[in-house]
Amino acid sequence: MSLISGFNTSLSGMKVSQQQLNIVSNNIANADTAGYTRKYSGQNSLVLAGVNSGVSIGNVQRTVDENLLKSYLSSNSTNGNYCKQNDYLSKAETLLGTPTGDNSIAANVGNLQAAFETFANDVTAASGRYTLLSNAQTIASRMNSISSEIQKLRGDADLNITASVEEINAELQKIHDLNDKIVKYSVMNYDGVADLEDQRDEALRSLSEKIDISYFKRENGALVIQTKSGTTLLDDEPNYLSHKAISQAGPTTSYAGGEISGIYVNGVDITSSIQDGELKGLIEIRDVILPSLQAQMDELAGGLKEAINAAHNTGTSYPAPSSLTGTRTFINPEQQHIQIENGDVRFTIFDSEGNQVASASLGGDMGFTEGTVEEMTTAIQDWLRSPTGANLPQAVAKIDDNGHLVIDTGDSDYSFGIMDTANSAAGAEQQNVTINFAPNGTTNYDRQFSGFSSFFGMNDFFVSENPESVYDSKVVSQNTKLGINEQVIWGFSSSSEGLNFASITINPTDTLQDIVDKINSNEDLNQTVRASLVPNGDGYMMRIVDVNGSQLEICENRMNGDPAPGLIDKLGLKPSDALTASSIKVRDDIAENPNKIAGGIPEFNSSSGKYQLNQASNATAIKMTEVFSNTLSFGQAGTISATQTTLANYASTFVGSIASQTSNSKTNMSYYQELCTSIATKEATISGVDIDQELSYMIIYQQSYAANAKAFTANKEILDMLMSIV
Repeated sequence: MSLISGFNTSLSGMKVSQQQLNIVSNNIANADTAGYTRKYSGQNSLVLAGVNSGVSIGNVQRTVDENLLKSYLSSNSTNGNYCKQNDYLSKAETLLGTPTGDNSIAANVGNLQAAFETFANDVTAASGRYTLLSNAQTIASRMNSISSEIQKLRGDADLNITASVEEINAELQKIHDLNDKIVKYSVMNYDGVADLEDQRDEALRSLSEKIDISYFKRENGALVIQTKSGTTLLDDEPNYLSHKAISQAGPTTSYAGGEISGIYVNGVDITSSIQDGELKGLIEIRDVILPSLQAQMDELAGGLKEAINAAHNTGTSYPAPSSLTGTRTFINPEQQHIQIENGDVRFTIFDSEGNQVASASLGGDMGFTEGTVEEMTTAIQDWLRSPTGANLPQAVAKIDDNGHLVIDTGDSDYSFGIMDTANSAAGAEQQNVTINFAPNGTTNYDRQFSGFSSFFGMNDFFVSENPESVYDSKVVSQNTKLGINEQVIWGFSSSSEGLNFASITINPTDTLQDIVDKINSNEDLNQTVRASLVPNGDGYMMRIVDVNGSQLEICENRMNGDPAPGLIDKLGLKPSDALTASSIKVRDDIAENPNKIAGGIPEFNSSSGKYQLNQASNATAIKMTEVFSNTLSFGQAGTISATQTTLANYASTFVGSIASQTSNSKTNMSYYQELCTSIATKEATISGVDIDQELSYMIIYQQSYAANAKAFTANKEILDMLMSIV
């Protein structure tokens, strides 16, 4: 029996040594294989019926530090986040140019300012007009292009979210398949479990780059994977993510507004709970960083357009126009009221030489200071056609089919100018009148404007193709108190639906979210108006949109009929500059003929008591130049708080902001890349294969094999001797 035991012991020793050599050989062969960890195995005494029968190899194990692995997964998620942000921020920085670069949007503003100054110095010079037109078209085109590229980048980010979701699902399926094999092989005591665990760790690393994850192991060896916020991605089965990419992004397209699909797991939207990884970086780019930049572009475009137009509307070109069409859209001019205060509006007809033919004030001579828009146009047309007025029988003053005010002398030999004055007397000082506007068909004047031509948009320099279809509030807390003591009714009017087609009642206890919910649940509004709370900087902005892109008017009435300003004013709810940067352009007729740029104003000759046009008059040109040195108000737009500054400084601020964000993201990305590399190096030190160490183990196992072989040979020789004796 002792000889048989010796045979078993030496044979089992040879077998174990051979298996150990196989493990060492496999370690050496995979020394450079990514994700491979050093394998090792102990050996156990083999006892049969109480008798020592040799040795058996233990389970093959890995050299792994789980804490280091978890640290790597966390750092890898953050690295994935910053890598995606840096990728898109670098593209945005290229779009805007550097703060001090000649190709930046800030430089475009500076060039336009210089062109206006040159024009003001000599409004008669054709070269100055064409230079001004060229620079105005350049900045408008640049804003259009940047806005288009920003939205394209947002669309690309959303497509990348879809791609990342598909990659995450593939990794989850891979880990699920490895889980099944590991559990099965462990139960059946098959070889290869440790190698499968290496593959699973590699899949975890790849998964962590795309989304923040945590995991734990069950007793059977299977992994359970969750997001850090607790959403289960893998347990017994994978819980796949889903996301439907948008076909095209626009300045008002947002996840908050529902135009962009969320990221779902089992029907639950987890978009807001994703904390890190490529997905988080792409979400930040799509929903925060690029919309912030777009809002800043729109603030700049809106500020430029409003300020230049306000100045341009105070003057007239030389020669003056014989026809002008306004840009403001009226929903129902027969019912919408206006009131003119703090001065009067003078209309003057000129002949081909620029001399006055007729002149009259809207209030003092035509008798209109308050009434409907239709009544005002009738008063103007009556004067234009009257033999005792302008005596232009073909003249027209009307609201056209698009809802815009049209004034036309009907004779190209006669032109006209519009000028606000301090009073009704001829020669009165130029001074903007106040226009009170009741857009909902009542005489409760909800909105106030400065300047007659500016209100109607009769002589705008810059135009944009969108009507007032989007309203934004100022940035407030989501749970802000409304500050009202009684119910308020908001009425809605639209050029596609008519006046007062729907209303909602707001209670003192309501929140912004309550107002949004009331708008979105109102059956009368549901197909026309949608509301949302859009993240903006450190708060939220309530956005109300006419989904048809039509002119939208929102008016307020308190329950007791008090027309005093209330909740709309408190929230700062007003037509938004959204869409302005994407569509701003120089007015078409000015683009075709720069002679239509207003340079001056009609001049009053006290001797003759009449107005005349002077080609060299530059009063309006000077006002437009002053726009660039004036301090303008800009609302909060993403990372830039509400501020008062010049156009050039504002442009420089957000160009510098993007440059700073890009630099920060690059710094953070570099830091986390180095951190991941450092952790990986530490892991390699612990888990990797050391060739020299493995060779030393190989010598030991070879010697062990040789010793067991000698023992086997000795036992065989003894057995042969005994057999020969027998």
